[in-house]
Order: sequence, then C-alpha cells, then structure tokens
Amino acid sequence: MPHFVIDCSENILNLKLPEKIMQAVYDTAESTGLFDPADIKVRINPFQYYNTGNTKDDFIHIFANIMEGRTTAQKSNLSNKIVSQLKLMFPEVSILSINIRDFEKATYCNKSMV
Repeated sequence: MPHFVIDCSENILNLKLPEKIMQAVYDTAESTGLFDPADIKVRINPFQYYNTGNTKDDFIHIFANIMEGRTTAQKSNLSNKIVSQLKLMFPEVSILSINIRDFEKATYCNKSMV
C-alpha cells in the first residue's frame, strides 16, 4: 500500500520510458512522507484503443489507492505534487489527472494477513 496505477495512451511510452514515468510517480509519492517507501507500488497500463472526447489526444490518468487515514489536505497535496511532476515531464500532454481512493482497513486483506 499505496498502489498507483497509471493509465495512459500508448504514445506516452514513446515520449518517456515507462520506468522513468513510474519512478517519477514513486519519488513524488515518497517525497510527501505519507508512506513507507518500501510499501509504494506503481504500475503502468498503456492503451492502444481509447477515446478522449472523440479525439486521440494523449492522456495520463493515475488511480491512487491508499489506506484510509490521510486527511483531505494530505491527499490534495499528493494529487497536486504528482500532477505537477507529470506536467514538467509532459508539457505537451493536455490530459493529466489523478484521483485518490481510500481502502478501508477493515476490508483490506493481503497474503500475509491470511
């Protein structure tokens, strides 16, 4: 925990290496001090087929799933920092966004908990 899943148009990977994109998201999340660095997970899903307002404009959207307990201000700061970093990396990409969802501690389970 947390999980950052990057959805993007396939062309994004022609602009920057996927490892660089994932590392930027990781480093930015780590810089907030909200998470144990060993727990941060980042994945990327490039899409060949998509429709963004009836265009084929490039896009990046991150689904951030974090354990409940952070304040709205902390989550807002995290969102702003990640989008700001992506804006620096991809000034030509007009669709850059993130949303943060909280996991409920009571319903979360992983292998080590069973």
